[in-house]
Amino acid sequence: MSNLRDPGSPPHCPFSDCDSHANPETWRFKKKGFFARSSDGDRVQRYLCQQCRRSFSSQTFSLTYWLRRRDLLRTLFFRTRACSGFRQIAQEFGVSHSTVQRQVERLGRHCLLFHEGLRPRVPSEPLVLDGFRTLESGHYWPFDLNLLVGESHFIYGFNDAELRRSGTMRPGQRRHRRRLERRYGRPDPQATRKAVEELVSRVVPEGGQAVIRSDKHQSYPRALRRLENRHIHHEPTSSKAARTARNPLFPINLADLLLRHGGANHKRETIAFSKRRQGALYRTAIWAVWRNYVKWSSEDKQTAPPAVQLGVIPARLSVDEILSQRLFPWRQSLEPWVKACYEGRIKTRCVTPQRVHRLIYAS
Repeated sequence: MSNLRDPGSPPHCPFSDCDSHANPETWRFKKKGFFARSSDGDRVQRYLCQQCRRSFSSQTFSLTYWLRRRDLLRTLFFRTRACSGFRQIAQEFGVSHSTVQRQVERLGRHCLLFHEGLRPRVPSEPLVLDGFRTLESGHYWPFDLNLLVGESHFIYGFNDAELRRSGTMRPGQRRHRRRLERRYGRPDPQATRKAVEELVSRVVPEGGQAVIRSDKHQSYPRALRRLENRHIHHEPTSSKAARTARNPLFPINLADLLLRHGGANHKRETIAFSKRRQGALYRTAIWAVWRNYVKWSSEDKQTAPPAVQLGVIPARLSVDEILSQRLFPWRQSLEPWVKACYEGRIKTRCVTPQRVHRLIYAS
């Protein structure tokens, strides 16, 4: 006889248009048999919502909902920050690289919601801002991952800014760049200013105040000046200053180091670069959750993670705790950029057609 999998009572109706989805007072359900899962033979409990009269199962509230390879998510959480490429992971577990990609995308969406649900809405410490330079689809398509990190090393938020390839180029390379720009268009020269403005406005609420430290990038003061309904004190530091622990930019310098150290897609002169910017953002979300809630601040001394030091969580989380329950995007109030990122609507200029996430079977 196979085991009956019933981890507990369902917390709410999983259907977003049902009154019981958000209102616990109307939440009534009853058990409605079970089904035998074909992959492992386990029996999964089914339920009926007595408000909307639709049925669902206990598996509906699991992050492995609609997955055949449910054993991969935990491993992929570690592999994505351990400098592994998708094809190498796929070869190790005997699956297609597209299977790895889809599950990493699911992890990224989950981590976006997880972080947005826990991050402080009012920063209580100075923040450090910087853009982490990386690539999408090749050297002609650079972009910045803009990070906003606290003195505690807590990652408050991130976003992207599409850039135009710059620096020294041979005449043939300049001609090739012109051909690409004629075909796909030229990146917005104000992308960095707009991205920084969005990121800071998301992390620092209206009427709030914050100290923000950064290098002397020209776009940063322009973006901060536009946030008239926030009190921002900007402290620039030269990027040529020694990158030691005494440097005011040390939290962001360390974050950049960890990102490049643990991400195969961020290595210089690599073939594992992100083919789409959206994929890089999903992996950044996984990295941010690991950095904030899992990683010891000091590996040798096993100092508490940044989220514990800030009082966001009482104790360090395990990966199993982070992945224990499916999160529903419609149960959270998401900022426009976060919602677009969750839905996979961050476009890569030279990739067509764009694949977006449609909520058909799972989050």
